[in-house]
Parts: sequence; C-alpha cells; structure tokens
Amino acid sequence: MKITRTLVIALIVAALAIFGCSQGGDKTAAKKEAAPAAKAEKAAPTGEPIKIGAILAVTGKASFLGGPEARTLEMVAEQVNAAGGINGRPIELIIKDSGASSEKAVSFAKQLVEEDKVLAIIGPSTSGETMAIKDYMEQSKAILMSCGAAEVIVNPVAKYVFKTPQKDSFAIKMIFAKMNEMGIKKIGLAAGGTGFGKAGKAQIEKIAPEFGITVAITEVYSPADTDLTPIVNKLKDAGVEAVINWSIVPAQSIIIKNMRQQGFDVPLFQSHGFGNVKYVEAAGVAAEGVIFPAGRLLIADTLPDDNAQKAMLVKYKNDYETKYDETVSTFGGHAYDALMILVKAIEQAGTDTEAVRDAIEGISFVGTGGVFKFSAEDHNGLDIEAFEMMTVKDGKFTQLK
Repeated sequence: MKITRTLVIALIVAALAIFGCSQGGDKTAAKKEAAPAAKAEKAAPTGEPIKIGAILAVTGKASFLGGPEARTLEMVAEQVNAAGGINGRPIELIIKDSGASSEKAVSFAKQLVEEDKVLAIIGPSTSGETMAIKDYMEQSKAILMSCGAAEVIVNPVAKYVFKTPQKDSFAIKMIFAKMNEMGIKKIGLAAGGTGFGKAGKAQIEKIAPEFGITVAITEVYSPADTDLTPIVNKLKDAGVEAVINWSIVPAQSIIIKNMRQQGFDVPLFQSHGFGNVKYVEAAGVAAEGVIFPAGRLLIADTLPDDNAQKAMLVKYKNDYETKYDETVSTFGGHAYDALMILVKAIEQAGTDTEAVRDAIEGISFVGTGGVFKFSAEDHNGLDIEAFEMMTVKDGKFTQLK
C-alpha cells in the first residue's frame, strides 16, 4: 500500500506537543523540560515554508532503513521549526513511502520536483532506488541527499547528487584490514541481489587482492529469500576461512542463523548495512560475534568525552530514543545528517538551488556518520576514519577490541 504523508510543522504544534501538558513532577523531570522550554521562547517561523521532499522505504523489505529515517526527519524538522526555522522560515517536509520500489521512487521524484516544487530531496533509503532517480535529479538540476550507501552514487561525481552514508570501499578496506590481523586469506562472499549488494560485491572482488585475500566463492541471494541453507552449504564446502555477507535486506539475518544451524562457525563479517539492532534481534543468539564496520552512533555513550562527535551523537540518540521508544540506528543517522546539512546550506545561501548546491560543497559538518568535509570532487565528504569496527556481544553492539 502506498503511503504519502505531508508534514507541515510549526512552532505552535511543537510547543503544545512537547510542553503544553507538563505540570509539576519531580526535580529530575523539571530539569529535563527546562532546557527545551528556553528554546521555545524563540519567535515562531512566519515566512514562506521551505519545502524539502523525502523518498523513504517506510514500509516493505527495507523498512529497517526507511522507518528510522522518516521518524528522524519528522523529529529534526520539529526541532528546527521550534527553534525558529531556517532564517525565520519553517521546514515543510513532504515524505513519500517508496516501499523500496525503484519504480515508485522515480514516480515520487518527478512528483516532488515538478508538482511540489521542493528545494531538495532526501533519500531514497536504498542504493538501487537512488541510482534509479540519479539521472533524473541531475537533468532536473534538483538537489539529492541520498541515504543509500553504494559508492557509485557519488563516484563519478554528479553535480546535484550527494550522499551521507560512508563509502562501501572504505567499509571493505576496514574489513580486509581486520582479516589481515586475524590471518584470514581465503573467504566466501554472500551478497543480497540489490543495488547495494551488487555494488559491494564488485568492490569486494576488486579490493581483495590489495590485501592478499582470495574470494574463493561468491553467492548472490534474493531479498525475498527465507532460507539460505543451500548457499551456506556451498560456502562451507569451499573451505573458506571467513564469510562476508553484504546486504541491507532482512535476509542478512537469515544467513547468520543458517550458518550456525549448519555448524559453520567461521568468522562472519557484515557490511555497514548491519547497523540496526533489529537485524541482531531477528538473528537471535546466532548474531553473537558478528563483525562489521559502522559509524560511532552505535557506541555513542562509550566514546571518550573529547571525541568530536560525542556530544551531538548522544543528543540525537537520547532525543530519538525518548521520542520513539526504540533503539537508534545508523540509518536514522543518515537522514539526520542529510537534513542538517541542507539546513546549514540554506542558512548560508538562502533558497536558490544553485547557491544551496554550491554551499553544500563547502560545508564541514560534525554528523552522525562522521566529520563531513564536502568538496567539488567529493560529494560524500567522509574518509575511512568515519568507521569503527564493531561486534555483537550479549545482543548489543560494541566496539571490537
């Protein structure tokens, strides 16, 4: 079912929702409400709304991505509007649920650009959808801030297309460096049959020789698969020393369980598309020990106080988890970064598309994905230092020691 939501958020709504009903309570509760109340004193944005579109997989096979992204955008837009908007103008979000369908993404992109006249589009959630609309956005001279991770989104650079997730080539190099430390030389590769999976597969096969690693066997599975035992058995029979599973679809949790069910206990490495604890919950105890690279949002509370990202990571994490009563994920973080980068660019340049595009290329921004430094040559703005190697311990994400 197609879900189309238009969100126009103004200060009065935010103020009523957050503060209108608060009375009395203990000292702790009063302290928690004191800081936001100070922000509410700012004048409500009264100018013409700034329209920002979003194409996200709120439902369907990639809802683990699009759900947190949509909720994050709604929350951040509320916060920005409650603080006076952008140069006195409120954000108007127009969110379209693609259900991870490239066909719907194309249709929604045209609707947002041609009918809704948005200044920019955030998303889509997946690499495949992003690649489906990339040429259209470029031809339309409309800004796209993708939440897809595949490096082909920004390599080669397209003038109006940017992305916030870290590059898959850097994730792969982090994985291979760890394999070198562990003495692993012969691996098997399983990849989801999505745009992200296909792009990652090509990068893995290209980069492996640089690290002295042999990809002995490669298997691709469908996003709809519910049992990957046949693929697991092929990987096991190949005598590999470790497996990389490159995917964002729910089937990446299935392969974990199938491996353990078959007694295949070699190290399992996942992509940075594993950064939602729901994948761990779906895999159960079988997920223990899975290794993957990800941004520091997943370990925000354990970062040293002098880490450049810690303060904003902890704030975003606490804001999101308090509002939605669910654990934060890197996917919601991608949407946070996309919207805040646009906010900063619009603050600097106004609402002329070309001026905003130029401003993005000059932005340095401490975000959930890392410290962004965009340029005309780099429309991702992150380097390999944006990653930490993570593992699953006792059902939770923790830094790999």
